[in-house]
Amino acid sequence: MHTNTITDLGGEFMAVRKEGDVLQSTDSPTVLKKEMTWKDAFWLASGVPALVLFSIGAIAATVGNLSWLVWTVSILIGLTQAFLFAEIAGMYPNKSGGASVYGAMAWVKYSKVLSAISIWSNWIAWTPVLALGTKLASGFVLTTFFPTAAITTWGFTLLDLGFIRPDLTVRFDFAFVLALAFLFIVYAIQNLGAVNAARIQRIIAVIALIPLLIVGIVPLFTQGINVENIIPSLPTGISWDEAGWTLLFGGLFLAAWSTYAFETSICYTSEFKDPKKDTVKAIMFSGLLCLAVFTIVPFSFQNALGLAGLLDPDIASGMGVGTAMAKMVGGGVVIGTIIVLLLILSTILSIMTSMGGSSRTLYQGSVDGWLPKFMSRVNNNGAPTGAMWTNLVFNIILLSLSDYTFILAISNVNYIILNFFNLSSGWIHRVDRPNWPRPFRVPTWLIGINGVLAFVNVAFLGLGAIVWGPGTLISGLVVSLFIIPVFLYRHYVTDKGQFPENAAGDELDATHYKKKAGILPYVAVVAAIGIIIVTSQIAVFNP
Repeated sequence: MHTNTITDLGGEFMAVRKEGDVLQSTDSPTVLKKEMTWKDAFWLASGVPALVLFSIGAIAATVGNLSWLVWTVSILIGLTQAFLFAEIAGMYPNKSGGASVYGAMAWVKYSKVLSAISIWSNWIAWTPVLALGTKLASGFVLTTFFPTAAITTWGFTLLDLGFIRPDLTVRFDFAFVLALAFLFIVYAIQNLGAVNAARIQRIIAVIALIPLLIVGIVPLFTQGINVENIIPSLPTGISWDEAGWTLLFGGLFLAAWSTYAFETSICYTSEFKDPKKDTVKAIMFSGLLCLAVFTIVPFSFQNALGLAGLLDPDIASGMGVGTAMAKMVGGGVVIGTIIVLLLILSTILSIMTSMGGSSRTLYQGSVDGWLPKFMSRVNNNGAPTGAMWTNLVFNIILLSLSDYTFILAISNVNYIILNFFNLSSGWIHRVDRPNWPRPFRVPTWLIGINGVLAFVNVAFLGLGAIVWGPGTLISGLVVSLFIIPVFLYRHYVTDKGQFPENAAGDELDATHYKKKAGILPYVAVVAAIGIIIVTSQIAVFNP
């Protein structure tokens, strides 16, 4: 009988491939369909530029006239990282789920738990877009079309969670009901499968991205450049001391959640017809679109509103962004209403992007043995329904919470954790798998730069998280650990200490893989923890 054993180094992939003895359920789920091109992934990721709407007000209210510079620096960092993500994604053409899945393959030989945290943090970073986006869309609807109606203020508190964060409650109101309707509409579209969802998103994207481009470009021609509004300066009363650097890093910390997010375009690698070519094209073209939006829109927004406008409470909450954009293009009531409608489409587009990407992270995590088996269920259209239902239930809970800035901040703590592991996986893969086929290979010096950016992102986290609340850092770190009991049960109880047969992803693991990085991955983790401790201690924020 032919046997192909994947070498077990450190107790990792102990799968023994032989006929009749495969660690895989007899009711194996249908696999994702290979029918996408890079263009489909581009349209599926086209909701990322709309994420600027989620935090443009919060970042502007925090860093003042530094706002447009923060967005520009952040998207440039995101583009630098994208090259590395394209390389590691190309190494695993039979996997989907995003950079965390490919990065986890570098870490698993050194720590199963750290790999599990990476995948979990990816999902925690992405899935709240569903709740945040639907809430923002419902807010646009209520404030625009029912500004004085009693239904906009109707609601009641179900549970007081002030012991977690001041004024945090579980609420039920009409905004919740409306957001829930948007959520199920997105689910219905994604349930049609990736290709069909991409076709629908292409139509929505062409329409929905118009207001962002109009707001970004038109005011610059009609109103010119207001130098006073765009000269970088900190908010009044703040200087370049610990407090000033804390604000700056707080802005970079939150912006990363939006500007880095186009890496979701490689969540569909195993669904590409030609993953070797489509993977790099998908992430690079998505990155170029985001470069345009994340540089032009914040710049134009700040140029038109100035510091006083940026500090308006309605801008900080996000509810006044639509009205402000309408004024920027000189529109009246009709134009303003049209822009708000297009902004609603933009937020729905971002929700669709999140549902598609985060569901595939759960799906692949389940297939690879990190998460519960039911998440690997796929319907006849090739949509990961088990993972999608998990997203729905989780976000219904998030929708009931009163503090959405807190949710966004917790989400971003996990996003920075994910990025540290992913960026570090680049050099670990190079050291451990130097001869592994790479359809797209970045220069070694760029691997080094991204290795440094892993720690730069950690500094953003340690120094900037406090800006979004004193409990943000600790809460986010605690949430990242929730996966540990889930993974331990799946791995040691369900799978008896072995990963599923197909988890290794490629038989080259048996012949080309050697654990050469030694203690360096552990040193990197210890260094990252040290940076978080030091930077969090020197952070100064006076709300």
